[in-house]
Amino acid sequence: MSETPLTHLGETGEASMVDVGDKSETVRIAVAEGYVRMQPETLRIILAGDAKKGDVIGTARLAGIMAAKQTANLIPLCHPLMLSKVSVDIRPDEALPGLRIETLAKLTGRTGVEMEALTAASIACLTIYDMAKAVDRDMEIGGIRLLKKSGGRSGDYARERDKAETA
Repeated sequence: MSETPLTHLGETGEASMVDVGDKSETVRIAVAEGYVRMQPETLRIILAGDAKKGDVIGTARLAGIMAAKQTANLIPLCHPLMLSKVSVDIRPDEALPGLRIETLAKLTGRTGVEMEALTAASIACLTIYDMAKAVDRDMEIGGIRLLKKSGGRSGDYARERDKAETA
């Protein structure tokens, strides 16, 4: 861990929104991931398009995109952002078994998009659970984490992949 102080605390420890007005505008990108582990039969039902609630993957993708755009309304002290791109990639992983989610958030601005990428991954996972819970209440959501980010004063960050592959 770095010695950087927490940026959302005021001088006396109260919650405070960071002033980004003096920061330079740069292209900022963040990539996050998560997974939903499930019974093999649940995965088969989802991939076959046989879930009673409809297209699980398409709906989860849309929910993740919508969630990224609403991050400032969900998480206190996050700045409202004009995102230029949000993508949500959902792919089957027979080894889990389940679905792996990878999200990307991008903008040109004064603050990062890590929370938007993480929110997209979280809500996509929750949507998958909601749409398939009728057949598998034992599904497990996990591995929500930042994979990489670029842009801004703090520079680039990339998670070591071997640490990220512990699902």
